[in-house]
Amino acid sequence: MQRPQDQRSRSTATRATIHGYAQSGNLLGLQRLLREIPSLLNERNAVMGQTPLHVSAGYNKNEIVKFLLDWEGVEKVELEAKNMYGETPLHMAAKNGCNEAARLLLAHGAIIEARANNGMTPLHLAVWYSIRSDDCSTVETLLEYNADGSAQDEEGKTPLNHLSKGPGSEKLCELLHRHLEEQRKRRALEACSETKAKMEELESALSSIVGLHDLKIQLQKWAKGMLLDERRRALGLQVGLRRPPHMAFLGNPGTGKTMVARVLGRLLHMVGILPTDRVTEVQRTDLVGEFVGHTGPKTRRKIKEAEGGILFVDEAYRLIPMQKADDKDYGIEALEEIMSVMDSGKVVVIFAGYCEPMKRVIASNEGFCRRVTKFFHFSDFNPQDLSKILHLKMNQQTENSVLYGFKLHSSCSVEVIAGLIERETTEKQRREMNGGLVDPMLVNARENLDLRLSFDCIDTDELRTITLEDLEAGLSLLTQLDS
Repeated sequence: MQRPQDQRSRSTATRATIHGYAQSGNLLGLQRLLREIPSLLNERNAVMGQTPLHVSAGYNKNEIVKFLLDWEGVEKVELEAKNMYGETPLHMAAKNGCNEAARLLLAHGAIIEARANNGMTPLHLAVWYSIRSDDCSTVETLLEYNADGSAQDEEGKTPLNHLSKGPGSEKLCELLHRHLEEQRKRRALEACSETKAKMEELESALSSIVGLHDLKIQLQKWAKGMLLDERRRALGLQVGLRRPPHMAFLGNPGTGKTMVARVLGRLLHMVGILPTDRVTEVQRTDLVGEFVGHTGPKTRRKIKEAEGGILFVDEAYRLIPMQKADDKDYGIEALEEIMSVMDSGKVVVIFAGYCEPMKRVIASNEGFCRRVTKFFHFSDFNPQDLSKILHLKMNQQTENSVLYGFKLHSSCSVEVIAGLIERETTEKQRREMNGGLVDPMLVNARENLDLRLSFDCIDTDELRTITLEDLEAGLSLLTQLDS
């Protein structure tokens, strides 16, 4: 019977042997040993903490590397195992110029941008080897697999930065420069494709907004500029970061101010200007407290909630009292809290409200116009606009909508419904309701459909089709209530 000390000695000898076989390229010996003790597949050696794959890759023992990579036992070889310096087997192949081993590892999916403890990638180490040996083959292999020539180590150096200007480095320098240029072009093409997709997404979102021609043009300008900055950076150009402006949306209720704010949130997030697409909608009651010392914390909580996105202050004029002598009103304190964070870049603020009352807000703080640099006027919708909105709503119903599953009769064209709205509503009614007229009109129309249908009706098309008669009845009920 063996003593424990003999067993430890045998175990130590075995571990040394598996790495010895990997270093010498003794494939038969390694195969025999692994079949006897499969757990040695990823065994670490005592000094460097290296696996047999590290050793065979670093000595270019390609038969051993291939055998280990193709091992079909229960345990699989650790392709990304790290030694005491944080180096993977691919690092070992690169630092020793073992080109064929590097190819085998890359073909099996080795991570080409793996980082050692000093931040170096396999390309950094391959460049070091090439400087010493005047052999660029491993560098060429890594570049063929699209290694990042601009990757920086912990000292901020790229592989090219490690090259001296001495004799013999010209070929390597030219090789890296050419690859960097090709990589920039390739990234620019990828960025171009992504840019087009993002612009198409924006155009799709804008198509759901009726009217607001000037605002749409401004959104398109911002989007294009921000996306072009993405491409500039992809080409290696250093350009300043854009900071989205704070805005004021001026117009009557129902003109689409809140919807445009949500589209803007998606746009600014899409192009990387804002971390989130969140739009936090607040009114006076969400910001203003009822006693001294309550408003500040309450407003700050809402600002914190909106960070990384848009703070949409609806009916912002309600923060400013009608009479300047009203010193009991805490709305001004809430406005000052908002103004205090507008230079931080943490949140985009949009103030919304009627045109005339919003003049009180603009005049209340001398820094308002310095911080709020974009003013957009939301015009009232005409009958044609309202008809387009109605069609859009019917085509975009969600499952939780009362109108889900219903459709308009083919006779209900945009022109016909526009004529109906113009006949049955006054300009005052349209100005006061704007887009807010459409939803109740459609709900009333559906109720009229239910009223005129018989329980005996089995025509599935008739059961779900809203006609011009239904729309007229729905609109008539709405305007009667308003009169």
